[in-house]
Parts: sequence; structure tokens; C-alpha cells
Amino acid sequence: MRRALPVLVFLLWAAPANAAPVVSVQASPALGPAPLDVTLTASGNAASYQWDLGDGSQADGAVVRHRYEAGRFTATVTATAADGSTAQASATVTAVRVTISGPRGATYGRRAAFRGRLTPAIPGAKVVLSADGAPVQAATAGAAGRFRFRVRLRRPGTFTAAYETVSSSPVAVRLRPALDVSLPAARMIGQRLVVRALLRPRASGKLELRIWRDGHELRRRLYGDRARLRLRTGRVGSYVVRVRVIPADLYGSRRVTTRSSVYVPYLGVGAGGPTVRTLERRLAQLRFALRGIDTYYASDTAEAVLAFQKVQGLARTGRMTPLVWRRLFSAHVPTPRYRVGRHIEVDKQRQVLFQVNGGRVTRVVHVSTGATGNTPVGRWHVYSKVPGTLPSGMYYSSFFVGAFAIHGYPSVPAYPASHGCVRIPMWIAPIIFASNTYGETVYVY
Repeated sequence: MRRALPVLVFLLWAAPANAAPVVSVQASPALGPAPLDVTLTASGNAASYQWDLGDGSQADGAVVRHRYEAGRFTATVTATAADGSTAQASATVTAVRVTISGPRGATYGRRAAFRGRLTPAIPGAKVVLSADGAPVQAATAGAAGRFRFRVRLRRPGTFTAAYETVSSSPVAVRLRPALDVSLPAARMIGQRLVVRALLRPRASGKLELRIWRDGHELRRRLYGDRARLRLRTGRVGSYVVRVRVIPADLYGSRRVTTRSSVYVPYLGVGAGGPTVRTLERRLAQLRFALRGIDTYYASDTAEAVLAFQKVQGLARTGRMTPLVWRRLFSAHVPTPRYRVGRHIEVDKQRQVLFQVNGGRVTRVVHVSTGATGNTPVGRWHVYSKVPGTLPSGMYYSSFFVGAFAIHGYPSVPAYPASHGCVRIPMWIAPIIFASNTYGETVYVY
């Protein structure tokens, strides 16, 4: 017992006179959805506690309750002992806000995009997209806290994005059913013509079919999730079929309008009637030059048909046959060789002229180039324009190199026949003349 006494005295003498207080901090919770209510607790032997809460706020006391908006904050407590000595401790609080946006409506079977953001940004954070509470897809937040999902939708639902225990506000997406409508663009008189419609998914609604022929409504019928109806083809005419979805709950509406024509299979110069109007309307859609759309098969109609046959690689007759009809209703607007700017292209092999604007063909014209193949190939520019008729018979001429010009001429056969110029029909020559300018590029190939 006597030996322990000197040791005790030594310890008391070695203790510092002004030891700093001991302090520790606990934040509960340290992570959660913004606005986040946090209890900050300081533990130790200090006489007082002063807080810098990290968001510009101050507080006193061992236990502090504070609400944080979205962000990451460091709460620091300064503990002061009775003798004035101090010590500090801190805790990090993260109040997370997850936001997400998505389409109000989407189409069955197609991908829909959802975009969102974490505040504060947590690069590399895993965010999970859920539909009606079931996980659908995961994504990783980028440096700015942004994330994105692309989801193929099969049913309507309410979508949320979540990071750990923090979820976004829900986004409700109404789903438009997929509607497949099949109707041939044209049929000859007497051929079978059937319209079919299919709705997916099957429980998403009912189908309403409305049918017009030559502007007069024939019938309106209701079906389940699929429909099939045969249309009459005993005479020439045009059908319009409108299919509308009457949606079930949580699904959106859809509507598809399609058209078909019943035509006479053989047409030539001098023919007339509704079939000619159908023909000319389709040629105009494909950008083949016409004076107008009417019911008479005139020379301009034959020239447009001839230009179409050239583009399609068909026999150059200027007459309509079942083969030409089939190709007509499956064709697309021709594609130019050069898809920049405004210019003219002359295709010597197919014997057609394309007017091009913005990379798209705006007009296709039947032409005849040099009989000996001497129409110069290359990239040229319109350098001279002469209106009216020249002594040589050239009509409204646009010269692009030397004595070579694009001009109207009374004879424009289906094959190369000129002295080297690019012949076009007389009626369209003033139109082509007026629609090109000095310096306009002319490609000949």
C-alpha cells in the first residue's frame, strides 16, 4: 500500500491543467429524403455546445433538431468546457431529392424514355426504376446526378425512381394500344379487297370501323380486339377506312385512317373517269410532273407515266397495265444522287430530270438527251437563260455549258434523240425555266 502512494501523486501532478473537453456527434438520420428532419446529438463532458448546422443556420444545446432541404451538409459542434477550453466534432447529413419525368402517354411495345436527377449529385449512385412497385430497370447517375431509363412498355402503370430509401414522386403513364391496320393501297375491278385490324394487347379496348366510298359513309361497325371486313370492288371508286380504338381503363385512344382505290387495269391517252384521277393523284404524291389532277388521261399524264416507268426500269410505253399499277402503289419518291442544296440532276441512263431542294426530289420530268450520248457529263451551272422560242425550236432554254441547254421541244421521245441538249415537254418548259436561277447547279450523269 505504501508503494502505490508515490505513483498516484505523480499522475495527479502530470495531468494538464486545461484539458480540452471530449465531444462526439451523432446525426439521426444521416441520409434520407428531402426535406429531412435530423436530430443532432453531441455527447461529452463540455459545459456548452454551439452548432454550425452547415446550411447557414446556428443552434445551441447538446441536442438539436433541424430540417434540411436537398443537399449534402456538414454539421459542426463546438464544445466549450467550464475553463473555456474548446473542442470540435462534425457529422455529415445528406438530404436527397430524386426527381423523374416521363411521357404522359406511350405506345404498347415501344420504348419510352424516363429522365431524372439526384440532388445532391452522387456520381455512380445506383437508381432503380419501378412500375407499380416492381423493379423494372437500374441506371447509374452521372457526374451531375442525372440518369436515364429506356423501357419497352407492355402495360400502363405508375413509375417511380429510387436511390436507396429515397423515392421520387410517381409518374403515371397511360398506354396507347398498338393498332395494326392492313388494307391494300389499290385493287383492280373484281379483285378481292379486305381490311383487317388488330389491337394489342387484347384487353385494351374495342375497335370501331367507319368506311367511306367516294365521300359517302357506308357503315360504322364495332368489333372486339380484331376486325376483318371485305369491301366491294364491282366498280371504280376510292375507299377511306378509319379505325378507332375505344379504350379500356388506363389505356389511351388510337386512330388510324387508311385509303384504297379500285381501278381499271388498262389506261392510255384518251381514257377518262375516276381511275385517271386516282392515277394522277398517286403520280403527284411521288413528285412526277403533271399539269394538274383531273379525270382525263392527256399527254401530260402519259409523260408522267413514262417518267415513272423509266425510274422503275419498266417498259417505256406511257400506258397503264396491271404491272405498272402494282409498282405505282408500292413505290416511293425517287432518291437523288446528290442530297445537298438546291439543284437539277439529269440521269442519262434513265432519261429523267430531277429537281432537288434540301436533298429531296421535288419534281421528276421525262426527258430526252443526246442521241449520240454527247450530252456532257459533269457538274455545271446555269449561265444563260433565254425565254421564248429560238430559231432552232428550243423553247425557254436554260444553258448550262457551251451550247447545251435544258429546253422545251415538240418531240420528246422515250429514248435519247436530241443533238445533245436536254429536251423536256413544251408545257413544262416555262415552269422549269422559272424555277431555276442563274448559277444553279446542274449535275449530268
